[in-house]
Amino acid sequence: MFPLKPPIEPMLAKASDGLPDGDGWIYEPKWDGFRAIVFKDGDKVEIQSRDLKPLHRYFPELLPALRKELPARCVVDGEIVIATPGGLDFEALQLRLHPAATRINKLAVETPASFVAFDLLALDEDVSSLPQAERRQLLEQHLGRATPPIHLTPATGDRALAAEWFTRFEGAGLDGVMAKRSDGGYVPGKRVMIKVKHARTADCVVAGLRWHKNGPGTLIGSLLLGLYDQAGRLGHVGVTSAFTMARRKELVDELKPLTENALENHPWASWGGEHHDETGQRMPGGQSRWSKGKDLSWTPVRAEWVAEVKYEHLQGLRFRHAAVFRCWRRDKAPADCRYDQLEVTPAYELRKIFKLSDAEPSPSAE
Repeated sequence: MFPLKPPIEPMLAKASDGLPDGDGWIYEPKWDGFRAIVFKDGDKVEIQSRDLKPLHRYFPELLPALRKELPARCVVDGEIVIATPGGLDFEALQLRLHPAATRINKLAVETPASFVAFDLLALDEDVSSLPQAERRQLLEQHLGRATPPIHLTPATGDRALAAEWFTRFEGAGLDGVMAKRSDGGYVPGKRVMIKVKHARTADCVVAGLRWHKNGPGTLIGSLLLGLYDQAGRLGHVGVTSAFTMARRKELVDELKPLTENALENHPWASWGGEHHDETGQRMPGGQSRWSKGKDLSWTPVRAEWVAEVKYEHLQGLRFRHAAVFRCWRRDKAPADCRYDQLEVTPAYELRKIFKLSDAEPSPSAE
């Protein structure tokens, strides 16, 4: 029997614009993967997702390693990631959630996953009420010498080092930095941690829209964003959709003139269905296995307006998450909205994060 009964809601985080100051904080890199709570009792291992569903069938390659590296009876919180020489690959991770066992087993060999541990909820018995610093110490005692694909996340009490991590680890695909109170217990389902994520701005062409689920002509659901490449092609870089209901209604009137004759000479006129462009990029109406069943129909608008948006980072040629609309930039020409405006951080070798002994001192909480 597991020391804690699954499922357990994971402890959550609230966003902040900067790292907290003062004593009593433990900082960790924020991993961009699948949140995973591992339950172990001897050879029995189960992995639970953030939304309380089983994950272990999708990552069979992790089970032998978890049996070997984790304590005999424990519950460990962490992240499942896929590491490549160019950084974390979230798209490859998504492909692992496949219904066919044959496909899962094939991908387990081709794109093996890793588990990064960052909290301990149980060790023979419930330890979730212990202070974070004590749980971290126990985690280091039992996983400090873990071997790949099981890893212990770096942690520090040094705010300056955490700020360095925020910049240095970004190229590896990490999301930012987490901050936890060293005297805090593990609180399932509550936003008691702090996350500081990377965010930048970009000027993008608005070339289409999707209507709100209320129906066409009622409210704007999202705006489709584009950037020009060096060959002058307008690529679909992502969407922005975080609007209030009042703003969604205002946008209907603002954008209505741009929908007139919008398909004439529109750079995305031929896209739709399962189509991809010549670079293999999925177009605004194209389905993926993650979007099947959703209405991805879109309405073109003349590519004449520029929106300034806030984004976190690129994955390939797309924003990793939906961008946040900031304002219209009527002073900007659409032709000036190019990919080369985006800041790209060189990849930091993940082996230097996973094997810190090769690059810096042990990742003990200071």
